[in-house]
Amino acid sequence: MWKCGSKSIEYGKKTLIMAIINATPDSFSDGGEALEPEAALKRALEAEEHGADIIDIGAQSTRPGFKLISAEEEWQRLEKPLRLIRKSTALPVSVDTFYPEVARRAAQSGADIINDVSGVLTPQKAQALGGLGLVITFSAAGGAKEAARFFEKAVAEAKELGIKKEQLCLDPGIGFSKSRAQDLELIARAGECKAAELPLLLGFSRKRVIGEYSHQSEPKKRVYGNIAADTAAIFAGADILRLHDVKSEIQGVLLADALKKIKQNDFKEENL
Repeated sequence: MWKCGSKSIEYGKKTLIMAIINATPDSFSDGGEALEPEAALKRALEAEEHGADIIDIGAQSTRPGFKLISAEEEWQRLEKPLRLIRKSTALPVSVDTFYPEVARRAAQSGADIINDVSGVLTPQKAQALGGLGLVITFSAAGGAKEAARFFEKAVAEAKELGIKKEQLCLDPGIGFSKSRAQDLELIARAGECKAAELPLLLGFSRKRVIGEYSHQSEPKKRVYGNIAADTAAIFAGADILRLHDVKSEIQGVLLADALKKIKQNDFKEENL
């Protein structure tokens, strides 16, 4: 169980889907489409209808060459859609931020998880987090071995800051300061990144690694490449996939789960 405030998220029995809601004007593939609170809510509810297990809302783009915005501006973008989504769904809600003050406000507004792509833990962040779930990202260059070493150290640092192991989820940070070959390795060898039996989250949806190896320059047209990567990641040991196209990719995720269970001799037809 991944302990996220008042919610406990069971992982390991099936691949969980974290749906991406970008409340930002400059995300690399869908900037501006969910900037308005009502649009963000609509996307979140559609994702839930199509099979999402977690809603992840962010207001600061982290695409290559992104423009850093202040904590106050980030919260101004986040507050209304977060409150609307929290009132409208019982799903766990994640907020994508590396600012302690935004994390604190998000926690007060009903968020269950803080998804921090910075990979940096501080006492201020630990205090703002409270009992919420925390996604720790390996945001530096490196492949599976480097990610595993980083996570081992990060888990120990979290413990020193008073963050319980059960609150943690690990993200190898595909697309963050890495070469495309390193990104590809982290998908294909995801299980080698695992540490302390914690849930492993992969977020490669529509990213450059998918575009480069599927020969598709348009991010929104990378869905077939995404499904192939989803399948590889599931077989490699990913517990959670962070996706834009829940409706389009759910079929691949469900089938990959069934095939993985066959391979592990854990397939039960009555569970379909």
